[in-house]
Amino acid sequence: MRAHDAVIAAARVAGLLAVAVAAACAAVAVAVAAEPAAPAVGEAVGQTLGDRLDRPALTLPLASRSLLLDIAVAGQRLVAVGERGHVLLSDDGGASWRQAKSVPTRTMLTAVQFADAQHGWAVGHDELILTSRDGGETWTQSHYAPESQQPLLDVWFADANTGIAIGAYGAYFSTIDGGQNWIARKFEAAPVPGAPPVSAEDAEFAPDYHLNRIVGAGTRLYIAAEAGQLYRSDDGGTSWQTLPSPYNGSFFGLLALDGDALLAFGLRGNLFRSEDAGQTWTAVSSGSSAMLTDGVRLGPADLALVGLSGSVLRSSDLGRSWTASQQPDRKGLSAVIAAANGGLIAVGEGGARRISQQTGATR
Repeated sequence: MRAHDAVIAAARVAGLLAVAVAAACAAVAVAVAAEPAAPAVGEAVGQTLGDRLDRPALTLPLASRSLLLDIAVAGQRLVAVGERGHVLLSDDGGASWRQAKSVPTRTMLTAVQFADAQHGWAVGHDELILTSRDGGETWTQSHYAPESQQPLLDVWFADANTGIAIGAYGAYFSTIDGGQNWIARKFEAAPVPGAPPVSAEDAEFAPDYHLNRIVGAGTRLYIAAEAGQLYRSDDGGTSWQTLPSPYNGSFFGLLALDGDALLAFGLRGNLFRSEDAGQTWTAVSSGSSAMLTDGVRLGPADLALVGLSGSVLRSSDLGRSWTASQQPDRKGLSAVIAAANGGLIAVGEGGARRISQQTGATR
């Protein structure tokens, strides 16, 4: 795996991306001393951040070419987030980008989602959660816990009020007031039906898996996690069920299709398809050995996946077969959305790029 690809991979797992970036850039680590205790499970956490201070993001001329880890649609606007607290906005379909007016952090941002054109949330390292109510122009901090030493890796909202943030070591937060307050909760999932019973001792020392991605599919939610763990909720995240897993490697993405159909993907080009909401899985040849990071539906039967080493995979039969290609510069891609012209807009190493439908060329 190339060095820059390793950077993106680490961001999606245990928050090691910060270490990789710091090493690559010869940055100086700053210790955080005398921090208050982390919130207990079930304790609401809001904007009472004590004396913890974070510096606002800098406006930099090459911010749009920096490492970006996620991208979301906010009405007619695109919003991308990444290293150094960078939040990039595009109002012309990704042709040009500018930084948000006010972002109160230089912490690595790992994921972003908007419920509508105005209400959005971003999460990142140090259990950081940001909220925007103006389409991403300005952001406020609603949760920040550097003493936790763990990143949040994804965020999902059902509407402008109800959402979930997940991350490393089983980090799980929920809100019902648009992110003004977050409830910390221990993530627990019922075992796979028919699995051997787990002893009390084993249950006590069960690992807290890194929760990498959360996606909604109709009335269901799914989580992709490390070590082959997959979870489903049929009640909006109140309870979770462990799903049978087709392999032991980490999953980094899920793509919901029609009905109960679902794709799950992860390391070394591993790609699996389920027709029954994750109860059974079939391996699908991806044609790639790269880590797959994100996917998007482009049309009734057209799909695309992206990954490290500039990997771009396309399917015209709802994911049953794939054609793989690579970007000429081989730079890793972390997230992707559909472009208005049938192409792709992807972010990753080297910032944001548009990828044409016909040739796959970058513009």
